[in-house]
Parts: sequence; C-alpha cells; structure tokens
Amino acid sequence: MSEDMKIVRWHEWDGPGIEHLELRERAGEVLADSVVICSGQTPFAVRYRIECDANWRARSVTVDMIGSGQTLVLVSDGEGHWIRDGSAVPELDGVLDPDVTVTPFTNTLPIRRLRLSTGQSADITTAFIRLPTLTVVANPQRYTCLEEGRRYLYESRASDFRRELEIDADGLVVTYPDFWQRE
Repeated sequence: MSEDMKIVRWHEWDGPGIEHLELRERAGEVLADSVVICSGQTPFAVRYRIECDANWRARSVTVDMIGSGQTLVLVSDGEGHWIRDGSAVPELDGVLDPDVTVTPFTNTLPIRRLRLSTGQSADITTAFIRLPTLTVVANPQRYTCLEEGRRYLYESRASDFRRELEIDADGLVVTYPDFWQRE
C-alpha cells in the first residue's frame, strides 16, 4: 500500500505558538496527527488526531489537552451523525467537518471535500471544537473559492468573521491572516 506523508509546520501570526502536523494519505484514508503549542494569556498545548476517509469526510477526532488529562473523542459515520464519548450528539446531525479552533489544518477538510471551482461557494456547518474547554457546537460557515488551488474566502455565517486563506496545491493553508503562517 502506497503512503504519501507530509510534515507541515505553522507558527502563530503574532506570537511564539507553533503547530507540527504529520499528514498521511493512503488508499482509503487520510490521517492527521498534530501537536499545537498555543501562546496567549493562558498558554496550553494540545494534541489532536483526525481520521478521514478517502473523500476527506471525518470519521474520528481525538483531542488531548496535554497535561490536564482531558480528552475529547468524536466519531462520525461520515454521513453527518456523531458520537461523543459513546453518546449520540443530535445537535451535530448533518455536520461533516470538524473545526478545531487552534489549527488552520481543519480548513483543509472542507476545501478538499468540496472541490470548489473558482467563483463557487458552499455553505456548511462544522463541529466547532473550542479549546481549552473541549466544548463542541454546530457552527455555520461558508467557503468561496477565489482562485482554484490558491485562495479561498472563509466566512462565519454566525458572525462577521472572515479571512482570505492562501492554500497550497494540497489544500493546506499557507497563510491565515492574523492567526497562522506556514513555515
């Protein structure tokens, strides 16, 4: 079985925080394994692991708060039904993508899954994972392809937050203004 492995690092836009991601793609699955060290008023570190099928639909998300012993485990059937720690999460019905607040990687999931052409937009809802609290809420978003394979507009449909994301040929974020920049 052939495996394609990439190592990607991002650093915080204005701070010492860093993320180290190993992304593996092989027949039938995509696996992201990462550690993020966040600065700020209350610095923390987190490890997350996201497993997707070959179509970039999340199948499981595990988030470990380093040092606290807190862990979140979400499992999806890939069709919009989620289980958290063994119990169904009906408020996430229809959601396909996780969105972990501290990483630009989770923007890659809808970008790769939707495969939008220049000028196309898609409204989605994500399983928004807030850290360090590990709370999960449904979060409405919109992705617009500005330039295929190069630039996307990310917008929250719940607020006025929006950022233009520069991506590489693999759909991985290169710049996320005010938050993350690729090394």
